Amino acid sequence: MSTHAARENFDPEFLRRKYAEERDKRLRPDGNQQYQEMKGEFSYFLEDPYVETPIDRAPLEDEVEVAIIGGGLGGLLAGARLREAGIEDIRMIEKGADFGGTWYWNRYPGAACDIEAYTYLPLLEELNYMPPRKFCDAPEILAHCRRIAEHYRLYDNACLQTEVKKMVWDESARRWIIHTDRNDKIRARFVIMVNGPLNRPKLPGIPGISNFKGHTFHTSRWDYRYTGGDAHGNLTGLRDKRVGIIGTGATAVQCVSYLGEWAKQLYVFQRTPSGVDPRNDHPTDMNWAASLKPGWQKQRQKDFTAILTGRGGRRGEIDQLDQFDDAWVEMGKIYRRRMREAGKDVPREKVLEIFELSNFEKMENIRRRVDEIVKDKETAEALKPWYAFMCKRPCLDDRYLPTFNRPNVKLVDTKGKGVERITEKGVVVEGVEYEVDCLIFATGFEVGTDYTRRAGYDLIGVGGQSLEEKWKDGMVTLFGIHSRGFPNCFIVGNGQASFTANYPDGLDEGAKHIAHLITQFEERGITKVEPTAEAEKAWAAEVLGTKASGPQGGAGCTPGYYNLEGQHDPRARRNQPFGGMMGANAYFERLEAFRAAGDMPGLELS
Repeated sequence: MSTHAARENFDPEFLRRKYAEERDKRLRPDGNQQYQEMKGEFSYFLEDPYVETPIDRAPLEDEVEVAIIGGGLGGLLAGARLREAGIEDIRMIEKGADFGGTWYWNRYPGAACDIEAYTYLPLLEELNYMPPRKFCDAPEILAHCRRIAEHYRLYDNACLQTEVKKMVWDESARRWIIHTDRNDKIRARFVIMVNGPLNRPKLPGIPGISNFKGHTFHTSRWDYRYTGGDAHGNLTGLRDKRVGIIGTGATAVQCVSYLGEWAKQLYVFQRTPSGVDPRNDHPTDMNWAASLKPGWQKQRQKDFTAILTGRGGRRGEIDQLDQFDDAWVEMGKIYRRRMREAGKDVPREKVLEIFELSNFEKMENIRRRVDEIVKDKETAEALKPWYAFMCKRPCLDDRYLPTFNRPNVKLVDTKGKGVERITEKGVVVEGVEYEVDCLIFATGFEVGTDYTRRAGYDLIGVGGQSLEEKWKDGMVTLFGIHSRGFPNCFIVGNGQASFTANYPDGLDEGAKHIAHLITQFEERGITKVEPTAEAEKAWAAEVLGTKASGPQGGAGCTPGYYNLEGQHDPRARRNQPFGGMMGANAYFERLEAFRAAGDMPGLELS
C-alpha cells in the first residue's frame, strides 16, 4: 500500500470539478423515495430462508425487568453488559431464528467484515477468543454472536422468530407493553431498542420491477437452493445461468467475484462505483497475541476511532498508526505526513487544505489501482470512484476488480442514472436489454428513512404520543439514548450519538452506559425516568452546532445512504451523530463524564 504514489500527480482544481460533475449527475429529486419498500407484492423478499425449525408457541403474557429488542451485536452487547452488572431478568426479542442481526441475514458468498477482527469482534478478552486471521468472514462473525449469547446466557428466556409490532406505555403500572406478531403482550419495566441501521432491506424503485419472470432475490436473503454452494462459494447451480446483479456497494464488491467465477454470464449493473482497496489479510501472529496486556482491545478500538477521526496521537509502547496496516489508516498516514511537511503552527485554513489534498491523494491511489488491475480501459474508467474518501463505505477486497477481466463478466455502467427499466426477460440500460435468468438485488438496507419505519413498529408513549409523530421533523433526544414522553426506553444507535466506522465500539459504549443507568435506577428505587425538555433542547443545539465533519456530512459527496441520497433534508442534520463523523470519542467522554457526575443531570427521575 503506497501512500506516496499520487502525492504530486493530480490537479486539485480538476478533481473538485470532476467530483461535482459526478455528484450532480447522480442527484435525484426523489431521494430515499427512489427505493421500494418490501411490502405487499414484494413482501416475499423478506422471507427467512435460514430457518431450520420454525417455532410454534403459545402467546406470552408475562413480565420481565428488561426487554432488549434486536439480537444483533448491539443487542448482544446490551445483554452482556447487563449480565455483568448483575441484571438477571432479561428477555431478548429478535425476528431472526438466531442471534447475529445483520450477520444473521447477510450470508451471501464472500460476506465478510472490512474492519479488522481484533477491533470489530466485541468482547474478545471477556470470551478469551483470538480470531485466527486479521479479517473475519460472515460465518465466523455469526459464530461469535452465538458465542456471546451462550456465554452470557442470552438464549435463556429469549423470543426468537418474533417481531415487535407495537409498544405502548402503561402509565399506571409504569411498564411498557410489547405487542408482537405472535400475539404476545409482554410487560417490561425497561426497554432497550437496538434495531440496528442495517436490518430492513430495500429494493430499487425501477419501473417494471414486478414484471421479471426469472428467479430473483435480495442479497440479505441469499437463495442457495438456487445457486448452490455456501458462503465460501462453489455456486454450481449457476453454471448454465445468465445472472444480473443490481448494485455495486460493499455487498456486491464481496459477492461479485463468486458470481463471476460460476455463472455462465454475469452482468453487473452499476450506478456509482465503490472505492476498493487491497484487503491484505493474513493469519494472526500468535506471538503478538500472547504479548497483549489486559485492556488491549478497548484501547485498540479507541485508537482506531481516533485515527479515523483525525484525533490520533497517543504514544506509548506502540504508536497508534503503527499497530494498523490496512487501508483504513492510509488516509491518516498521508495526512500526518503532509502536516509534518507543513511545519509547526499551521493555521486552520491550511489544515483544511492539507486534509483535502490528503483525501485527493488517497482516492488517486484507489483509482490508480483500478488501472493496474483491470485490463479493458473503458471498464477501468467506469470503475473509478470520483468522490472523497468516506463519501461511500470504503471496501477492502482483492477479488472484485480482477473479476472484470473474465470474458463472461460485463460491467454495465449506467453513467450515474441507474437502470432504466426491468422487463419480463431482463434489464434495460440506455435502450439495450440484457436478458438474464436470475436477477439479484444488492441494494442494501434502509438507512435514511424514518426510525419507526426501519424498526418496523411504533412506540406509543405518555398521553398516547407516537414516537413517529414526535420525530417527524427529526430526532429529539438526550444523548441519542432517551426521548421525553417515552420513559424507561433506551435507544442504541448512531443518531444524535456516535458514528465510527467500527460500529460495535459505539454500540458497546451505549450498552455500558445503559447498564450503568439501570443498575442505578434499581438501587435508588426509580420507577420512571425520562429526559427533561430543557436537556433535549440543549443536546439538539449541540448536535446541530457541530458541523458534520468529514466528507460524508457535506453536500459535496456523491448521493448515498450516508447523506440521505444527497437531499438537503433538515432531518438529516437533526439525525446526525454528535460531532458529525469526527465526534465519536468525544461523545464517549461525555457519557463517561455523565456517569462520573452521579447526579444524572438532565434526567427526570421519580
